[in-house]
Amino acid sequence: MPFFTFLGNIHCHLRRNMIKLIGLSFITLEIEVQYMEFLSNVINGISLGSIYAIIALGYTMVYGIAKMLNFAHGDVIMVGAYVCFFMTSRYDMPAVVGILLSMFVCTVLGIVIERLAYKPLRQATSLAVLITAIGMSYFLQNAAQLLWTSNPKVFKSVVGDGGIQLTEGLYVSHVTLVTIAVCVVIMIALTIFTGKTKMGKAMRACSEDKGAAQLMGINVNTTISITFAIGSALAAIAGVLLCSAYPNLVPTTGSMPGIKAFTAAVFGGIGSIPGALIGGILLGIIEIFAKAYISTEISDAIVFAVLIVVLLVKPTGLLGKKISEKV
Repeated sequence: MPFFTFLGNIHCHLRRNMIKLIGLSFITLEIEVQYMEFLSNVINGISLGSIYAIIALGYTMVYGIAKMLNFAHGDVIMVGAYVCFFMTSRYDMPAVVGILLSMFVCTVLGIVIERLAYKPLRQATSLAVLITAIGMSYFLQNAAQLLWTSNPKVFKSVVGDGGIQLTEGLYVSHVTLVTIAVCVVIMIALTIFTGKTKMGKAMRACSEDKGAAQLMGINVNTTISITFAIGSALAAIAGVLLCSAYPNLVPTTGSMPGIKAFTAAVFGGIGSIPGALIGGILLGIIEIFAKAYISTEISDAIVFAVLIVVLLVKPTGLLGKKISEKV
């Protein structure tokens, strides 16, 4: 009997240890799943933020040089996406050709908008420029609705389907990888352009003092037009990447991303190129985490609430500089 009692005690002891091991295994597995989900949300947030950053560059460059807010910029995104959609889906052109044509059309559109809508208001009040920008935004939306109807179009990704399985439980799509890579390349190229080239230095001079730049022989009007052209070309790229990730194309596609990108520009410090990048990335991560862990219904409200808090603490944005007015 003592022998059987001894065996029974060993059996109970082993059973308890086995239960503990199984429990620990489940806890470890749960932690690993949550960790992979966290990493996936971070990557998705960086990808979305990269799109916001590319769009925000248009806002920050135009404001930095012309000191005006181009609220029609979000609708240029929509036009670029439509051009690429029709080139690739209707006319079966290669994706690269569709993107290049989209950039060309948006570049021309940006110059036309600047010449017709903003150049006559160069010396006008900020309120007049703001009302004109909002009017141009509605004009582009309604023109798109007349030309292409309000029926949603299913945008075919220019990158293609598929992705990379980084680890078990962590899958990253090709669109996500390309979006992040394109954002990094654009930021590096734009930094080199503004710092090393003659036109880039002219843009910086106009940003500091347009009057002094004109006295030094810089054509301010041409510089502003080129700024609009660059921002609009980047908007076309952002529109294509946005619709490749979220393939629902309607005439109001660029409205909310445009507002969020403007928020990102203000968040990072409007007028600062690195600020647009940081603001866009942070905004994308905040939005994705708000959707994943709080609520998809109030994620936009959370994004704008964070912006309000940041501006209360640092009114010029994260990388913005405080400029004193000379009187």
